[in-house]
Amino acid sequence: MGSDPGLRRLALGTLLAAYPGPVPPDWAVDLLAEGLAGHTLFGTNIHDPAQVAASTAALRAGRPDVILAIDEEGGDVTRLAHATGSPYPGNAALGAVDDPTLTRQVYAAIGAELAALGLTLDLAPTVDVNTADENPVIGTRSFGADPARVARHSAAAVAGLQSTGVAACAKHFPGHGATVADSHYELPTVDVPPAVLRERDLPPFAAVIDAGVRAIMTAHIRVPALTGEGPATFSRAVLVDLLRREYGFTGAVITDALEMKGAALAAGGTGPAAVRALAAGADLLCIGAKVDAGLVELVVTEIVGALGDGRLDRARVEQATGRAAELAGWRPAAAVPVATADGLGYAAALRAVRVEGDLTGLVRPLVVQVHATSTIAEGRVPWGLGPHLHGVEEVRAVAGETAPDELRRRAGDRPIVLVGRHLHRLPGARELVESLAAAHPVTVVEMGWPGDWRPAGARAFVSTYGASHANGRAAAEVLGLTG
Repeated sequence: MGSDPGLRRLALGTLLAAYPGPVPPDWAVDLLAEGLAGHTLFGTNIHDPAQVAASTAALRAGRPDVILAIDEEGGDVTRLAHATGSPYPGNAALGAVDDPTLTRQVYAAIGAELAALGLTLDLAPTVDVNTADENPVIGTRSFGADPARVARHSAAAVAGLQSTGVAACAKHFPGHGATVADSHYELPTVDVPPAVLRERDLPPFAAVIDAGVRAIMTAHIRVPALTGEGPATFSRAVLVDLLRREYGFTGAVITDALEMKGAALAAGGTGPAAVRALAAGADLLCIGAKVDAGLVELVVTEIVGALGDGRLDRARVEQATGRAAELAGWRPAAAVPVATADGLGYAAALRAVRVEGDLTGLVRPLVVQVHATSTIAEGRVPWGLGPHLHGVEEVRAVAGETAPDELRRRAGDRPIVLVGRHLHRLPGARELVESLAAAHPVTVVEMGWPGDWRPAGARAFVSTYGASHANGRAAAEVLGLTG
């Protein structure tokens, strides 16, 4: 049974692979000809627009109706602009502005850029309602903490993206916003009754389904009342009973990366995770970022084996492959060419900046950027005010290691502008800021998710709702530091 080429093609038709480097290797193209559904492009695959366009053309030569996906959320999660930071603010900033027309315009601009490069699926928008200030993986990727606001902007984002002919994928069902763990490393638990999900986490998903979203991504989170011990990605109660039957979704269900610990650990490896996700009702399996031909073959062998021993029903896999093919072939009735206003993202980021306190007297300050780690979703993308400063000194500091006195001596009689991301949950950051502010004029620029904490003694607290290139320029402009 394992040698049946029809089963191999069927299994390949459910997989979204990836490959290393800027040029698609032969195996990545050959697998498409053999039936692989598509590839996801990551930062390591992207050098410049001409090279990306050449890559997508090479992949399309393997098979014209291939799915070419990318995580281009704008804001803190960007692949196209991973070397500089995104020229667009992310969802938290758009939610703060609360102008759905602007959200639609920004996502249409992102979609137009993707379409021009030959990409067909954006693994965006993130429609999670960020109800946990300590959330380590969603944060500024969310439109906010209010379900109605998030629903409004999620629908606008989907409409904007899909108007350009790029399919949208709303994530992470049934809602990753209330977690305080990162599913890249472990399996987070959201222990609430389904009624709470319906009221708090699911309204944005209902809104994007109404807006015609083509795909929805699963979350590697446990909701014990629905999923038992495993993640939503392996739960028929979530993917079929809730998403399909109750919410009426008819598009493609895509898994979050199966290499993530939230899935792989729960299943005992990427291959078994693929089988469990298909059995639960997923259609397109995102293998992950670090993929080679061997890993694809391992997953295919596992799926074909499961079809042979009865763990997987052939009709279920045929249905999944059919939905993946439908997504690959989707084009809107008429993709609308987008006239992108130059500076759209920067103007949007400027509208999002919020200032509490007094910004007067910021003459030639010392700018201190507090070191912050990035999540796997974000990757290592430059951030901060640095590229936008004119004639202003900037230094780096590590919370918990840099002595406040050292920074005070360095500043002398100059005020200090302290720039950070998620300062309220960064070990040692609160103490550093408040110790400085106790004896020195300090302005804080928060470029992460602004929690409830406001530093005692600070002259001003500035929230940008994100750390993209656009957010950095907006902050520097508001502070009067751009020259």
